[in-house]
Amino acid sequence: MTTKEERLSFLEEMKDVRRIKKPNRADVKTPKELTPGHLERQRSAIAKPLIDRNPLTSDMVEPLKAHDVLDWMRPGVQHGVFRKLRLGQYPIEARLDLHRMTVEEARREVFTFIGDCVRYGLRSVIILHGKGERNPDGIAQLKSYLAKWLPELDDVLAFHSAQKHHGGTGAVYVMVRKSERDKQHNRELHGSR
Repeated sequence: MTTKEERLSFLEEMKDVRRIKKPNRADVKTPKELTPGHLERQRSAIAKPLIDRNPLTSDMVEPLKAHDVLDWMRPGVQHGVFRKLRLGQYPIEARLDLHRMTVEEARREVFTFIGDCVRYGLRSVIILHGKGERNPDGIAQLKSYLAKWLPELDDVLAFHSAQKHHGGTGAVYVMVRKSERDKQHNRELHGSR
């Protein structure tokens, strides 16, 4: 409880205090005129269109059906190695699921995924693309694009549709090239040049 003396003392201390007339808010209006920095950034953005470093094609591709088998290997891959890949005998070190992605989203994801596989030394991976069985035209769109994209990536050595227990023709095993670091490590380990 405050006493009369305390109240009078408080009022005496507060006698010179005046109410703030302007609201106590920051002025957040955007400036009407553009600064030289704004103008330079605008000119630069218009002059240099964004460079897409992703080599994967976004053009039309040959349409594939749900049960078409994906099957490809780069020259130099040993047949025994490809056979083990085809049979799903390599451990799956990473997985990418493209279900419910647009073609453009899948294009970015596949490019990034394969690059990450090389960077982290992952050699045998799987990409789930789906069969497209629910599509009215029966075309497996992502599968069709993936069949075109994977050979366009130098880091992909081979790929084959997965075994039934890994998704069958709705998934693909991918063999990824060794990174330069891993190649150098093998050279040091085994003494070859």
